[in-house]
Amino acid sequence: MIPNPQKRESGKIVVAMSGGVDSSVAAAMLKQEGFDVRGVFMAAAQPNLSAQIAVVKRIAALLDIPLEIVDLAEDFEREILDYFTKSYLEGKTPNPCVVCNREIKFGRLMESACNGEEVMMATGHYARVIHDRKGCFRLFKGRDPVKEQSYFLSLLTKEQLSRICFPLGEYTKEEVLRLSGEYGLPDFPAGESQDVCFLTDQDVRGFLARRIGKIFPGGSIVTISGRELGRHDGICGFTVGQRRGLAIPDATPYYVVRLDPDGNKVVVGKKEDLWQDHFLVRDVNWISGSPPAMPLSCDVKIRYRAQAGQAVVDHGPDNMFQVEFSECQRAVTPGQFAVFYNQDEVIGGGEIVIG
Repeated sequence: MIPNPQKRESGKIVVAMSGGVDSSVAAAMLKQEGFDVRGVFMAAAQPNLSAQIAVVKRIAALLDIPLEIVDLAEDFEREILDYFTKSYLEGKTPNPCVVCNREIKFGRLMESACNGEEVMMATGHYARVIHDRKGCFRLFKGRDPVKEQSYFLSLLTKEQLSRICFPLGEYTKEEVLRLSGEYGLPDFPAGESQDVCFLTDQDVRGFLARRIGKIFPGGSIVTISGRELGRHDGICGFTVGQRRGLAIPDATPYYVVRLDPDGNKVVVGKKEDLWQDHFLVRDVNWISGSPPAMPLSCDVKIRYRAQAGQAVVDHGPDNMFQVEFSECQRAVTPGQFAVFYNQDEVIGGGEIVIG
C-alpha cells in the first residue's frame, strides 16, 4: 500500500537511499507499483562515505534506477553538527536525527532532489502519512510497534508531509526483510543502522574534543544537596539517567540527575531522584500548523524508546508548553524531544526544558 495516491499524477518519485535494507525495499516496492523511481543519496558527514556510496550505486544499478549524489556536507555541518555540539556544551542531550529529518532530509535534500518539480519523496521510515477528507496531511505511527519511527518525524510540517511517502508504514520489519529477498536485493549486514550516523565508533566526548579543538576541563560530581562525591573529566558525554562511569562506590548506585554547565558539575542522586511528573517544552511544532485547544489530554513520549505516558499539555511561560504526567517518568532529559500523540497520530513535539 503506497500512501498519498493523489500525488501519482506525474508518476515520478524520488527515493532517499542510504544503502540499507529499508530504503532499498522502499525503492523496489515503488518501482514495482509502476512509479518512475529516481534514487538520491545524501553525502554529509558519514565517516565511511565512499563505501556507502558504492553500496548505494550497486543497489540502484540492480534496481535499474538513476541515482543522484547530493553533497550536503556544509548544510549538515551548520544545521546538525553545530546544533549537536552546542547542545552538549549547554549540558543537554540532543537528538540530531529529529532535527536532521526536518532541516536536512526533508528540507535541503528534498528541495535539491525534487528541483522544483511537483514530485513526491519517499524514504524507508516506518511511519504513515494520511491525507484526510478535509485535505489535511497527518502523521501516524507505523504498523510495526517495535520499529515504528514517527517520533523522529515529529518536527515535520504539514507542508513537508504533503510531499512525503512512507511505503513501509504498513509493514513490519520481518515483512520488509522477506520482501528484500523477493526483490532479489543483496544480503544486508545484520542489525540496524546507527542512530547518530556521524559518530560511528567515536564516543561523544572524543568527537566534541576533536571538533572544538580542546579537552574538556574536569570538575566535581556532587549530590543534589551539593556535597562533592568525586570528580569527572568533562560533563560532555554524561546524560540524565546515566549510571556507568561515575565511579562512586556506595551501598546503592548513584545516577546522573542533572548537569550544571555553568558550575561544570555533574549532579547525582539515587534511583528515586530520577522520577518527575512535569516539565516544559519549547519550540513546539504542531503538525496541523497551530496549537490544539488547551488543556490537551494526550500521550507523550520523552524519548524514542520510552513508553508513552498519559499527560495534560497546557500553555506555559515564554511561549513554552507545560507537560504534566498522570504518573512520574524516569530520567526526563533536557535537549531530548517530547512528542505528543492522540492514540496513533502524532500531534506535534518540541524540545524538553527542565526549569
